[in-house]
Amino acid sequence: MANDIGRDNGQGGMTMAISHGTSLVLGCHQTVQEAIQLFSEHGIAAVDVVDEHGRSVGRCTWRMLLRAIAKEMDRMALIGDVLAAFSMDGKTEPKEDSMETSDGEGDSGAAAELERLRRELEETHRLAETMKTVLDAAYEGVVVVDGNGMVREINRAYCQFLGIRREDAIGKHVTEVIENTRLHICVQSGIPERGYIQKIYGQPMVVHRIPIWRDGKVIGAVGMLIFQGVSEVYAIFQRLQELSREASRKEKNEAEASKQEVVASAAVGVERIIGRHPTIAAVKQMIRRAARVPSTVLITGESGTGKEVVARAIHEAGAHADGPFVSVNCAAIPEALLEAELFGYEDGAFTGAKKGGKPGKFQLAHGGTLFLDEIGDMPLAMQAKILRVLEEKKVEKVGGLSETEVDVRIIAATNKPLEEMVRDGTFREDLFYRLNIIRIHLPPLRERKTDIPALLAHHMERLCRQFGVVSKSFAKEAIEVLINYSWPGNIRELVNVVEWLISMVEGENIEREHLPAYLSTIQPSVTPMPDGGANIADRWKEIVYQSERERIAAALVAANGNKAEAARRLGIHRSTLYEKLKKYGF
Repeated sequence: MANDIGRDNGQGGMTMAISHGTSLVLGCHQTVQEAIQLFSEHGIAAVDVVDEHGRSVGRCTWRMLLRAIAKEMDRMALIGDVLAAFSMDGKTEPKEDSMETSDGEGDSGAAAELERLRRELEETHRLAETMKTVLDAAYEGVVVVDGNGMVREINRAYCQFLGIRREDAIGKHVTEVIENTRLHICVQSGIPERGYIQKIYGQPMVVHRIPIWRDGKVIGAVGMLIFQGVSEVYAIFQRLQELSREASRKEKNEAEASKQEVVASAAVGVERIIGRHPTIAAVKQMIRRAARVPSTVLITGESGTGKEVVARAIHEAGAHADGPFVSVNCAAIPEALLEAELFGYEDGAFTGAKKGGKPGKFQLAHGGTLFLDEIGDMPLAMQAKILRVLEEKKVEKVGGLSETEVDVRIIAATNKPLEEMVRDGTFREDLFYRLNIIRIHLPPLRERKTDIPALLAHHMERLCRQFGVVSKSFAKEAIEVLINYSWPGNIRELVNVVEWLISMVEGENIEREHLPAYLSTIQPSVTPMPDGGANIADRWKEIVYQSERERIAAALVAANGNKAEAARRLGIHRSTLYEKLKKYGF
């Protein structure tokens, strides 16, 4: 007789049926699920089972499969194991099954039952896929462990928060995956823990731990990271308080107290960063890691992307959080005054020096963080002195005779290509490598458009609360325009637009016609160019150039020519405005 036992089906599995002469048989290596499918497709009620040499080892019946399923055997269990289990129980029932196979009624009944089981399997598979999709789409982090505390499932949100891949977590003990977890203890005790605080990467997080019971026994537990920080709970509590105040029509002094409470419970640390785009999720993860060590951080990105916000987040999440956060814009201070501003000066150090001297930014930031913004604009001579402070942790005031030790964490930021400046000799190579220990790059807003609605809503709510006005909402058409706009000024420009809309729009709904004209008229061209698109980059630069020039002109008109006021309206420093005025020929 011809045998075709256990042949690979080309997809990493085994053949569904085994040809044994002119009849069908099952191999003992095949699974219960494969047997059910075979019975259903061929309308049979019993089939012989053979080993790897083609020798008969028993007979599998549809009743045997039903009994296996009723006893909750794994449907991936081997048929050989099923035969062995029921042979030991003495319940193979060969006579009953052989009688049933003698008439068509038994065969059709078995086939119908197996068809029902097949449909049930397919429905279970679809349900499992649906649940996985729901888990991955959830904003909260979800992890499932078994009775031994081993991770069996973890969703995308938790993986992004922890900075790991799903495949690296599955099969590991939960203590190896999640810091300070008690999920394995919850499995042992069977006691749910709802609303507990758990520190992850030094951040207090709100979590639920819920045991899974079956037949009076805990077989696992579900852990949920409900909020991405305790201040989010405070924010929800504040919203509830505000609604209560509005409903009871309390007086103006209570509204003022409400604003003060909101400021007190403002987001700190990584919660300052708004957005869920994968690039921002990566930035948040870098912030958490950078906060754990005192190393120097270099933040890069276009102007307006929120580099100082990231610097504050690192400071607030790190060991220096209780110390001061001191910010210095290296481009805004004249070169002759920069040294005195950073290091301080003694009494009489130079003409016009303040009586009694003045401490520098390094001393003011002692025990905290010094943020050196626009580090790429720092003069070469000052770069050498900054490098010395970074290496020796000591500063000497202008006109001073002694050095003072300082404990300061340095975070630098720039929108300039420092690597190119090093090659050109305009930035010291040794200082670059001293600053570039931890590098965090912030993407421009046009590369994370999916975060624009969340940013608009956040800043609209924040500014309306700050100004004491009713919050406004965006119409769908207005949101579409704002999403499609290129945002050359990034988040700073977005905040300015929101503030303008709060001031200029009377009603509570912001329609497309309320938006500044340049938002919808200055858009990249989609018309094919004669040269096949070779000049698309140049055309785009022209569009951005013209857009920025028009915005500066509009700000100057609105400020009646006052450059300081125009710079404030644009959200840039006055020295930066002077550079742009020179660039655009004003």
